[in-house]
Amino acid sequence: MRLLSLFKLIGFIRLVIAQDSLLPPDFKEKAPFWLKALRKLFTFGTKKFDQDSRGVELSKKLQSLGPTYIKLGQSLATRPDIVGLKLAKDLQYLQDSLPAFPMKIVEKLLADELDQPVSALFDDFGPPVAAASIAQVHKAKLKDGTPVAVKILRPGIDQKLTTELSTFMFVAHAVEALIPAARRLRPVEGVRTLWDSVKLEIDLRMEAAALSEMRENTLKDDKFDVPEVIWEATARRVVTMHWSDGTKASDLEALQAAGHDMQDLSTRLIQAFLTHALRDGFFHGDMHQGNLLICPDGTFVAIDLGIIGRLDTNSRRFLAEILYGFITRDYRRVAQTHFDAGYVPNSKSMEAFAQALRAIGEPIRGQDADSISMGRVLTQLFEVTEQFDMQTQPQLLLLQKTMVVVEGVARSFDPKLNIWDAADPVVSGWIKSELGPEAILKDAVDGVQRAAKSIGRLPDTLARVERNQEQLEKILSDKGFKIHSEDEKKNTLKPWIVISGLTLGGYLTYRIFQ
Repeated sequence: MRLLSLFKLIGFIRLVIAQDSLLPPDFKEKAPFWLKALRKLFTFGTKKFDQDSRGVELSKKLQSLGPTYIKLGQSLATRPDIVGLKLAKDLQYLQDSLPAFPMKIVEKLLADELDQPVSALFDDFGPPVAAASIAQVHKAKLKDGTPVAVKILRPGIDQKLTTELSTFMFVAHAVEALIPAARRLRPVEGVRTLWDSVKLEIDLRMEAAALSEMRENTLKDDKFDVPEVIWEATARRVVTMHWSDGTKASDLEALQAAGHDMQDLSTRLIQAFLTHALRDGFFHGDMHQGNLLICPDGTFVAIDLGIIGRLDTNSRRFLAEILYGFITRDYRRVAQTHFDAGYVPNSKSMEAFAQALRAIGEPIRGQDADSISMGRVLTQLFEVTEQFDMQTQPQLLLLQKTMVVVEGVARSFDPKLNIWDAADPVVSGWIKSELGPEAILKDAVDGVQRAAKSIGRLPDTLARVERNQEQLEKILSDKGFKIHSEDEKKNTLKPWIVISGLTLGGYLTYRIFQ
């Protein structure tokens, strides 16, 4: 089984290299003759697709190879630093579309997972309304009449994915061991990220938890919704949620016919995504048209949270500083952010890096709004990674990929969207609230509150110290050591009180004036 998987992977690599991908941009000009000949020999008999149809043809080929390769293609679409900008864009055509599995298997799987037959939980359990690489979705009704969507994992998919991903990991380790130049791209880390993502996708309880978390995060958000999970009808291979009626974001004619303000939809979508990434550090990692519904009142409904992204505080600050720096043309600020985050080695010149960033940012000035792309700017950052020895950051790659997809959806609503104007209120607001004077004052107040709690606990702490001292003295006395008199004990305790007071005072001073 592993050998067959390895042959399939080699076939995929041959196919991709035949499209002039997985190779350095200057391969044709700088590679030695013997290496070019080896490349031709390795790809002999493999079809090279036309540039205009390459994305569609590759997508079809990946679908024929199976769900693991669909996921690999989706992952490579987030890695322009490995496959090149053109192929990364082409792979975004990839669609998850496979034949549905029979209802008999559906009924058995549901009974096994939920410990009761379909008829005990659902009424009007319908045929599949969507069939993807990992799972398929059915529309049904609960016994109380509530319409729901039931997502069911494909039989045997977890074993198949595990086998093939272990092969990917074997090859990634071999590449890092045999090709030192590839280590900067961290192929092992890339496969591990893909594997972690897939493991989450094949446990639908994790998707249910992601739905629940995003629903809580966005409950107070204007016109953004996430379906509520039905936990009693959810298990490892099944997730059930409230059914959402809405128009798919891809059906532009229906949206326009329904009277939606397309410019408003466009702006709100960008702002919603950035709000989730910056405010919550938790965002939908696959926010394409098929995973977005739009209700009659303009509310966005996000579905299919099999892929999610998380950003820690430092990554959120990094993202906000980059976007704010490009919005305000402060390229040195963007460069400083990269150096502070440790993404660029200190051995490199910050001024040279700022200059490279200016070369990316300035050409967009003065262009028409529909020519200015945030996704393109973030993608172009990958083009300077090798020059400045920047290591790949997997969590930011998913963010970049998702941002490109979201921007594409937003521009489908409004081709004239000015992406920077749409982003400015969210980015500027986050910078002000998290990094500005208000944030510093809030930190100081929090420090005082924590210090006050420490003061309140001081008597108890000193009492515990005294009890411990008494217990220690009893133990020592039992072993024949000299014990202090009561006056000596009081004098012994005084230095502890002085030290505690000085420490607490210093802490208060530090927290207030740091």
